[in-house]
Amino acid sequence: MSLRHALLGLLAAAPASGYELTKQFEMSLGNAWGARHSQIYPELRRLAEEGLLEAGDEGARGRKEYTITPDGRAELRRWLVDTEPDRSARNEPLLRVFFLWVLPDEEAAAYLDKEAASYRTHLEALDEIDRTAPWGRSPVARMFRISLEEGRRWATTMAEWAEWAAGEIRSGRSAAELEGMS
Repeated sequence: MSLRHALLGLLAAAPASGYELTKQFEMSLGNAWGARHSQIYPELRRLAEEGLLEAGDEGARGRKEYTITPDGRAELRRWLVDTEPDRSARNEPLLRVFFLWVLPDEEAAAYLDKEAASYRTHLEALDEIDRTAPWGRSPVARMFRISLEEGRRWATTMAEWAEWAAGEIRSGRSAAELEGMS
């Protein structure tokens, strides 16, 4: 996913300022795609220059409200319908798992314990968002809720996997003995 398409998607729901968009990333999209304040504002300017957004007049404290244009909606639709998702995302925690053989078993298992705890913490954060979000009945809220549920299920599965993997390392079983046990 690109930052530009995330911004177009958020602005398709409702006009917003850069500050409001940053908050929306923290509250919802940050679970799938992180973006910092310093990345959002330059991208908003580029999108406006390309005619995909309109920037309102500058208000108090330099606030500008951005609105998606028909060309911006067309670009968002093109990206959703005609572009295959990039599934080649890097996963540094999993990369490390490939090399845990370098460590003594207890250190390798401890790494996986930390991963499980991290996934559980992420799940707790998602549960808190679910409890406090004003979901409503809009199509936007429905898709955000569905996305949140994917995150919850992913975090649960990953925590369970990391706990299982730590247990397998502690068991001392070889790869051949693990075959067919899952």
